[in-house]
Amino acid sequence: MLRLKNKTVLVTGAARGIGRAIAELFSEEGAVVLVTDINDDLGNEVATGLGEPSCYFHLNVSKEEDWKAASDFVKSQYGGLDVVVNNAGIAGIFETSGPHDPENLDIESWHKVHATNLDGVALGCKYGIQLIKNASSGSIVNISSRSGIIGIPFAAAYASSKAAVRNHTKSVALYCAEKKYPIRCNSIHPGAIYTPIWDAMLGEGEQRESAIKVISSEIPLGVMGEPKDVAYAALFLACDESKYITGIEVNVDGGILAGSAASPPSQ
Repeated sequence: MLRLKNKTVLVTGAARGIGRAIAELFSEEGAVVLVTDINDDLGNEVATGLGEPSCYFHLNVSKEEDWKAASDFVKSQYGGLDVVVNNAGIAGIFETSGPHDPENLDIESWHKVHATNLDGVALGCKYGIQLIKNASSGSIVNISSRSGIIGIPFAAAYASSKAAVRNHTKSVALYCAEKKYPIRCNSIHPGAIYTPIWDAMLGEGEQRESAIKVISSEIPLGVMGEPKDVAYAALFLACDESKYITGIEVNVDGGILAGSAASPPSQ
């Protein structure tokens, strides 16, 4: 049985990487997916691949007027939603002038990261609640990061924003429970997932291969994750199989947050 049959889902940042993997997997599982992003070319490409009645809608998650327009579109096209996946986010290192360390941080860069990563999720939850609360059962899935649980010295804004997403998820979960809304809210914390965000850091050719080996050696499971690894976690939290789960965080990181791998030495 398709796990999201008759479900309507909005996914932010769905033009590539983890967001695209979530949109594609959810569509395979029977959902109608509203693909949203600011990259219209790639977003339309993803939506076209999913086929009708899934479609694309331009959405800058940091702008409330965009969320209002998306909400109006959802009401007119679908009547409401069953699931919202708040995935859109930026690292800030490449999208802003920085710096991003705690001693020298550039406040405008700090604000831009939080506007996308935190304000975008808060707005996604706000409008998600309004669009889901009349469904028979619904779910909000917020994509945080392992950086929301540990510190990142030279990406302080990113770590701070993702930590706030983790906490806000719990507030949303409790609020919806107290209001008797049929909405669960949980967060996912990916770590070392091989997406386009890594391209500028890994380099090309032999340099890329060497960098991936170094990163993988520090992961207990020994490999970087794939976007679909996160998508499967999102699928579980979105579907009715997780109907008694709310306010939790799911780590999809190959064991990084568990501690050291403690692998036995080679004989």
